[in-house]
Amino acid sequence: MSALPTPLRRRIVPVTAAIVAAAALAGGAWYGFDAISAQPIRNVVFAGDLRRIARSDLDAFARSVQGASSSGASLLAVREAARKIAWVREATVRRRFPDSVEITLEAHEPLARWTDSELVSARGDVFAADYEGFLPKFSGPEGSGARMAQEYPAIREALAPLASAITELRLSARGAWQVLLESGLTLDLGRGDTQPRLARFAAAWPQLASQGVETRHVDLRYANGFAVRRVAQARLAAKLVAKPASRSAPRKEKKR
Repeated sequence: MSALPTPLRRRIVPVTAAIVAAAALAGGAWYGFDAISAQPIRNVVFAGDLRRIARSDLDAFARSVQGASSSGASLLAVREAARKIAWVREATVRRRFPDSVEITLEAHEPLARWTDSELVSARGDVFAADYEGFLPKFSGPEGSGARMAQEYPAIREALAPLASAITELRLSARGAWQVLLESGLTLDLGRGDTQPRLARFAAAWPQLASQGVETRHVDLRYANGFAVRRVAQARLAAKLVAKPASRSAPRKEKKR
C-alpha cells in the first residue's frame, strides 16, 4: 500500500487527534455524570399542598430517605413511600443535582367522614387521617364512597334554602338515599329523581314551617309530592302504644 501524500497526511492527523480528544472528554463527562448520579440523597425538599400534612411526618420521611441511592429505581420507591404519608393523595419526585430530591405532594381535600378513622375526599377516595373540624357522615355499602362524593354536592345545594347542614348522608344496599339534617329532620329520597324531589320539598318547606308544622321525618318518595309526619301525630301514636290495656273488673264469685 502506497503511503499517503504529505498534504493529505497533514490534514488527517489533526482530525484524528480531535476525535480522540472528544472521545476522552465524553468519557470523562460520562464518568463524572455517573459519579454524581451515584451520590446518595442528602437533602429532601418538599413542595406542593402541604397545609394538612404534619411537619413531623415530613421530617420523619425526609430522615428515612436520606442516605438512599438516587437512582431511577430508588426515586420510584421514594414516590411510592411518599404516597403513604397521611393526607397525601399523589406524589412526584424529581432529582436535584448533585445530592437532593424535590418531592411535590398533592393532599386529599376532605369531604365527609366514612368510619371513625377514615375520611372521604372530594374525589371520592377513602383514606385514613385525623380531622378535628365538622364533616358530614357518609354511610353506605363498601366501595360506594366515590358515588356518594359525586352526588353529595348537588344534594347539599338543593337543600341550601333550608339553612340546615347535612349531618349524615346514607345510601342503602338497594341504592336508596336518606338525608339527616342538623335540625333533626330526616328526608327519605328513594332511589331515583332525587333532585326534583329535593327541589319540590325545598320550595314548599318554608311555607309549612311558617304555618307551625313540626316534623322530624319527611317521605319524598312520591311522584308529585311528599308526606310529612307531624310531631303531634308521632307523640299521640307513642302515647297510645305506651298506654296499658284496660283490664276488666274481676267477677264476683256467685254464692251457691
